[in-house]
Amino acid sequence: MTTPHGLKVSCRDCGKVSYLPSLQHKQKAVCPRCGHTLLTYRHNETQITLALAFSAVVLLFLSLLFDFLTFKLNGQLHSLDLWSALAVLAANKYLSLAIITGLATVILPAILLIGVCWLMWARMTHHYSPYLRRVYNMVMLALPWSMAEIFLVGILVSLIKITSLADIDVGPSFYAYFGFTITMSSALFYFDASQTAYWVHGRKVPEEKPLDSTTASTSIQRTWALLLTATLLYIPANILPIMTTSIFGRSEPSTIIGGVIALWEMGSYPIAIIILIASVVVPVAKILILAWLNLSVQSGMLNNPQVRIKYFRLVEWIGRWSMIDVFVVAILVALIQLGNTLSIYPGPAALAFCAVVFVTMLAAITFDARMIWQNRKSVV
Repeated sequence: MTTPHGLKVSCRDCGKVSYLPSLQHKQKAVCPRCGHTLLTYRHNETQITLALAFSAVVLLFLSLLFDFLTFKLNGQLHSLDLWSALAVLAANKYLSLAIITGLATVILPAILLIGVCWLMWARMTHHYSPYLRRVYNMVMLALPWSMAEIFLVGILVSLIKITSLADIDVGPSFYAYFGFTITMSSALFYFDASQTAYWVHGRKVPEEKPLDSTTASTSIQRTWALLLTATLLYIPANILPIMTTSIFGRSEPSTIIGGVIALWEMGSYPIAIIILIASVVVPVAKILILAWLNLSVQSGMLNNPQVRIKYFRLVEWIGRWSMIDVFVVAILVALIQLGNTLSIYPGPAALAFCAVVFVTMLAAITFDARMIWQNRKSVV
């Protein structure tokens, strides 16, 4: 089996149109201009993707049924599952943080995986229908906002932070969620969006909106507006406390930088570095890089397009990982609720920082990378 010969594909990152040769097993076609992967072909890709996606759905369902983590301190015991964790956040007047955590870690991953199963089953049974385009669009829309793997890393960071305070036991749901994250990541590795788009559009390559003066100007203006919003939100995200620890009735608020310093003083150097990079370095770097890219296309810069597209892809990939600190706060708040003895509550900076992450992700989505390869004056 091979891919169709002579398939016409327009590169998402630079707009160059290429005619692809037939691909054999494990071969991929890349854009000759910018190096973006246009298509990847693997034998039995549809069957493998379906099996992995279905397994991930089953494991996600199992992770909701049992205890996730248990916190023990001085004879006091607090166990929780994923749903009760969200309920604790809502009970502490942070319903918005509970909704964001639930959407990013359970609901959107479930929608994404069910959509992938639907598409792969339709391809296996050769059942084509125009409504599959809506399913495909739903999958692509949910893809960047599904953060199960980031949540899992946040759990591991949280466990390292609190093992010195109390005993932590992991329940069956933790192992199920771990397996869900692995199988979901594997399913998305095998899922080829380009081939699926070609199939759901009736074996035609979907046409992208051409890059003209209106499209370019709109992209530039929206990106500037979102970057300005993210910069303003970043100030309270760092000044205000991201969480407050109550020990025997005494409250100790902690900012992002304060948390990093505390971890460093405790000797948790790797965790302190991870939080510092994810919560401080990455958001600032993302804002600066997107501002530089937006300024470069606005001024009509033509040099170093290969370098600029690499920076853009880095920003696209790494930006969502800043949510680690938000998930760490959500886990600690849900787990450590022992009344006046020891309790943790979310601070106002948690939502502000969450907004920074989301707004910068939207800025990266809004930025049209095709402008990097064209003098803006040529589309005005």
